[in-house]
Amino acid sequence: MAECIAYGSSTDLPTIHVISDSVGLTAQAVARAAAAQFGVTNPAIEVLPKVRSFEEIKTFIDEHSAFHKRNTGDGRMLLFYTLVDRDLSHKLAAYAAERDDIVAVDLMTDAIAAIADMTGFKPSTKPGGLHVADQYYFKRIEAIEFSIAHDDGRNPQELALADIVLLGVSRSSKTPTSIYLAQQGYKVSNIPLDMHTEPPRELADVDRTRLFGLMTTPEVLVGIRQRRLGNAGVVAKSYADPEYVYQDLESARALMRKLGCIVVHTENRAVEETAQEILRYYERAHPPSADMMG
Repeated sequence: MAECIAYGSSTDLPTIHVISDSVGLTAQAVARAAAAQFGVTNPAIEVLPKVRSFEEIKTFIDEHSAFHKRNTGDGRMLLFYTLVDRDLSHKLAAYAAERDDIVAVDLMTDAIAAIADMTGFKPSTKPGGLHVADQYYFKRIEAIEFSIAHDDGRNPQELALADIVLLGVSRSSKTPTSIYLAQQGYKVSNIPLDMHTEPPRELADVDRTRLFGLMTTPEVLVGIRQRRLGNAGVVAKSYADPEYVYQDLESARALMRKLGCIVVHTENRAVEETAQEILRYYERAHPPSADMMG
């Protein structure tokens, strides 16, 4: 089978297949943004990266279509592709048009053509132009590594090194917001709050303009926690009990007030919207430098 990378979890949406002559990050970002409009923040994604021949593409499509047909009875495929190689792009478009079981979306050709038409410039056909190893690229990689190492309260002794520190109760979108901000080049630590655990004392050393509390409503949080628990036992289900959730949020709110956090509400918001509100506050106190702006 053609080399592929699998991501995601089981959802009500179809698997999104990504084909790229680079690493496929652009198509994955679009796929996740599109899926989020249907309430799915972690869609199932299959990636065929760094393709160099149409045979690789055809093999990937044929094998994955057959796989889905065997396992679900439905061999249809949803396909997002970013191919700057025009020959590969045209061949894939023609192949998809011949089949009634493929819905293919070209994410690159029209965008490149529009810029070329407007400017008169000739586009490069080199894959991966977005990921040139410049200073900003390495800064984003460093930020992602930092944020992963400081997820869910890990390494609190290094809180003062973070650009942004997020606080919130369980299931308040701390981790996805952290990763999204890290992809923009910000080092993020996130700290879980609950009624029975003391927050790290290092929070006292964090600049208040870097501290953000993520807050939601009890009704929304109860629903999220209930879905998270599934068929867990009776003891675990107190975690999603409305009264417990209300007390959990009130305890977190009191701590945020004591610390002087900027409070950002996450209910009924996409991660991107939460992150943009955080950055609006953050960048007023810390205007982005030239290297952060790329």
